[in-house]
Amino acid sequence: MNLENNTINNLTFRPITSSDNAAIYSIIRESLELASLNIPGTAYYDEKLSALSDVYGKPDSKYFVLTDSKDTVVGGIGFSPFPFMKETAELQKLYLKEDFHGKGTGYAMIAFIEEEMRKAGFKYSYLETHTNLPAAIHIYEKSGYRLIERPKEVGHSTMNRFFIKEL
Repeated sequence: MNLENNTINNLTFRPITSSDNAAIYSIIRESLELASLNIPGTAYYDEKLSALSDVYGKPDSKYFVLTDSKDTVVGGIGFSPFPFMKETAELQKLYLKEDFHGKGTGYAMIAFIEEEMRKAGFKYSYLETHTNLPAAIHIYEKSGYRLIERPKEVGHSTMNRFFIKEL
């Protein structure tokens, strides 16, 4: 893994572009369907899910796609300010094609986005997830995130596990 060159396991991070929208939209929806989370109150029904490149791309809000050697999108991860907690960014939409699970890529994606959060000036990373995603919860805990009580301000109402980490 070489995060200095934005590469991990022969995969490369790059900022999302409009030409990536359809691919990451499909990856996110397929992942949520596999976890039985294609229900209201999840990213599955986000109004702008099909146009993530329009949502991100500001100094304090970024989304990166992960691509293979043919520049095919295989996953993505992003962050945005979480204004309800001081100096906190929300880790958002970490999704990866199923073929790439179990290879340590999720850990590397988290390390990459945490560094991007630090560069943007954030001190903490917050995230929301669901018990239907036990592998994700395991990765978050192993990455140093600690479980917290449900905040009053939750982005996706169906989520039932909330984590924070000092960056």
